[in-house]
Amino acid sequence: MSVSHAQLKAFHAVAVHGSFTRAAERLFLSQPAISDQVRKLEERFGVLLFHRNKRSVRLTDLGERLLSITQRLFGVQAEAQELLQDSQALQTGSLILAVDAPVHVLPQIARFCERYPGITVKIETGNTDECLARLFNYQADLALLGCDVSDERLLSVPLRSDPMVAFVAKTHPWASRNAICLADLDDTPLVLREVGSVTRQTLEEEMSQAGLRIRAAIQVEGREAAREAVVVGIGVGVVSAAEFGSDSRVCALPITDCTRRLTETLVCLQEQSSRRVVATFLEIVRTDLQNL
Repeated sequence: MSVSHAQLKAFHAVAVHGSFTRAAERLFLSQPAISDQVRKLEERFGVLLFHRNKRSVRLTDLGERLLSITQRLFGVQAEAQELLQDSQALQTGSLILAVDAPVHVLPQIARFCERYPGITVKIETGNTDECLARLFNYQADLALLGCDVSDERLLSVPLRSDPMVAFVAKTHPWASRNAICLADLDDTPLVLREVGSVTRQTLEEEMSQAGLRIRAAIQVEGREAAREAVVVGIGVGVVSAAEFGSDSRVCALPITDCTRRLTETLVCLQEQSSRRVVATFLEIVRTDLQNL
């Protein structure tokens, strides 16, 4: 019993985008057409691939297993299409980067966009765990992670390593200080990133090793939210020195006895590393590193 390519394509689009409506938009089909293809696939094999209700669509266990297959199937299809389009010299296509901090690759992205204006570049932000998940789910071509990664499935390009710094609002009592030590953070109200943030994990490990207490004043998602929470005086923030940036509302305070550093590593799947769009971006990054 053969499997319809159109039905698999419809299933894959719904599974990846989590919605029949969004899948229809991406495939330039009507929602009823997408629903019909998925229904026929389920009926043909007497299976259930999605749990459906009025508000959401959720994969069944069998659907999850089928998705892992269609991800490989359509990944290979995309690779074949790129191979056949090589003569176009990257005149069309897309590049999706899942990044924890865009600032570390923005210069390279700018050069890539200038050289290949026909390529649509999309940046998706998230913490390291989220970015890695997008990469393994074939939802991103490259991921920028706030840590070193040892995984044989990945090709890794280390970009930089920087110390952590604390930062406070201009109105904070520490604003006039030049630096602090880890003991200053003991039981101090802190603005912490979400669970999964490498910055948070590193700080917790440093504090634990020093026998110091972490006190969360608030937990927020993302660097911008953390900065705004610090600005209004909720607590002390911690960030990589490279990501502190320029903001007259806050002051950076080096942590003199903090030994851990925050790294940034660009990764892609080994199986995707020869794709022209990925290989070209990596070449731009490597050239910049050689010129440092």
